[in-house]
Amino acid sequence: MRPGQVARATWVLIVMRAAYAYNWFDIGPAFPGIGASFGVGPSGWGLLLAAFLAGAGAFQVPAGLLGRRFGNRGVSLAGAALLGGFGILSGFAPSFLALLLLRAAAGVGAGLFFSPAISLVASLYPAGRRGLPVGGFSSAFSAGAAAGVALTAVLAPMIGWRASLVLGGVLLSALTLAGVLAVPRVPTAGGPPVSPPVRRPLTAIRLPAVWAIGLGFIGMEGASFATGQFIVPYGEALRAWSAATAGLVGMMFVLPSVVGGPLGGMVAERRPNHRTQLLVATVVGAGAVALIPVAGLGPILLIGATFSFCYGVIYAVMYVLPHFWARLPPDEVPLAIGTFNAIQLAGGASVAYVFGRVVDLASYAVAWEVLAVLQVATLVALVALPPSDGPSPGAGPPAGAGRLRG
Repeated sequence: MRPGQVARATWVLIVMRAAYAYNWFDIGPAFPGIGASFGVGPSGWGLLLAAFLAGAGAFQVPAGLLGRRFGNRGVSLAGAALLGGFGILSGFAPSFLALLLLRAAAGVGAGLFFSPAISLVASLYPAGRRGLPVGGFSSAFSAGAAAGVALTAVLAPMIGWRASLVLGGVLLSALTLAGVLAVPRVPTAGGPPVSPPVRRPLTAIRLPAVWAIGLGFIGMEGASFATGQFIVPYGEALRAWSAATAGLVGMMFVLPSVVGGPLGGMVAERRPNHRTQLLVATVVGAGAVALIPVAGLGPILLIGATFSFCYGVIYAVMYVLPHFWARLPPDEVPLAIGTFNAIQLAGGASVAYVFGRVVDLASYAVAWEVLAVLQVATLVALVALPPSDGPSPGAGPPAGAGRLRG
């Protein structure tokens, strides 16, 4: 492939990632309308989040296995098509139960897309040049999530929650067709192969580093969805924000990671202190969430930007890490990412549901504090993350043999 073809394929995947994220976050601003249609409150809203995250989490590992067997391109495009299709159908749900099931099915599509797609992006570039495109792909999630929150906050009161969900599904479906045309069938730069690999025991699911990353960021995973999805109805109900103001605040809780993602990816590829990077960013993000109940509108915009920036750094570092693990075969990178994503999403689903329940049983103020504590509490799992030796500054992830690095 020529450089122009590589760039075009990368940008199409990044834009697909943004539309994919839009379909994760367009549900939150629709919660009040869904509540009015089906008679459910914050506990039910939390259940909708949990259903989607459970579907996404359950298919993270199968996505890695399917990508390893059939190729990352086909699996990621199929996942995007499913997410878009069920996003459209969600707008026609006749009951809350039907909506719950459709959101779970949409989550399955989300689970199939991500780890094969991010490995596909990495495969287009040689070692040492993956940090920026992988970080850009990671942070595109936040750009799409910001659009989903901000636009749906304005559109849902105007056109209804059903039409706003259909819009997101149509957008992703159209971009999936573009992906079929632009994304290559084979990698070009020595990344994870897409052809069927040699049969051998799987390494990814047995690496302690994979489980440490998965368990360590359950709290952050749940917080990313609870903040992004609940901040709009919270602001409208308790802060008397207009729909546009609530959408702006919601956008600030997801958009600035567009900066944090590429920065985190480049730092992770050039500096070996990954555990410190992850710890500092998570603690700062949790401290920001703890201040939500006492902050005015101006400070809460800064709080959102801080949390989102930290989130972007954390996940970019996380997604670069498997390329440093010398014991991990290249074709199992999607499986490693899928495994720790599955753990995070399963735990994050529980956190999102717990947040909604705490709102119902106590208050939003208590729920924000519980969320901050959970972000820090799950970090204890990082004691099992091996320290990184890492490459020298400016070098790429090691390709040769060596001990496990995390």
